[in-house]
Amino acid sequence: MKKIGKKVQISFNSPVIVGFAAVCFVVLILDGITNKGTTNLFFSVYRSSLLSPLTYVRLFGHVLGHAGWDHFIGNIMLILVVGPLLEEKYGSLNILFVMLATALVTGIIHFIFFPHVQLLGASGVVFALILLSSLTSMKEGKIPFTFILVALIYIGGQVYDGIFIRDNVSNLTHIIGGLVGSGLGFVMHKNKMNKY
Repeated sequence: MKKIGKKVQISFNSPVIVGFAAVCFVVLILDGITNKGTTNLFFSVYRSSLLSPLTYVRLFGHVLGHAGWDHFIGNIMLILVVGPLLEEKYGSLNILFVMLATALVTGIIHFIFFPHVQLLGASGVVFALILLSSLTSMKEGKIPFTFILVALIYIGGQVYDGIFIRDNVSNLTHIIGGLVGSGLGFVMHKNKMNKY
């Protein structure tokens, strides 16, 4: 007897999110090979000369660097869970724009206000995508209650942690990432950004 069935194929449904995760993985491998040399040079933000071209590379590149495997896995797992659904809804170019805008805004604010602290990691992007995801069911003139809950829980939690817990986590980056994702989510729902 012959089995009848369809072939199962893997679909490449999220090129920006999968590409981002792959680049972060390569950066983490390079970090280990170079004993943090590449991360310090290209993939973290800190105060440096505005005359150096690498300063501007780091304003975007810091979201690709991670402090270790736990940091990488924590961020990338959330991005891989939330990101593909958003990329399918809003389009690859819009999600790339959200990620680049989040990197730039968090990088500039960190560069200005925290000159002696090194920032790296995709957690700002994670928060941008989480807040953006809570807006996916938004209708004209209505803000989803889930958005308010997510904003209170995630952003409120970061404010609390920033005030009462002293660790190496950049709570401000998380808050700013969430604000960028929310802001761009409202813009996309007003049809000011076309789906590509």
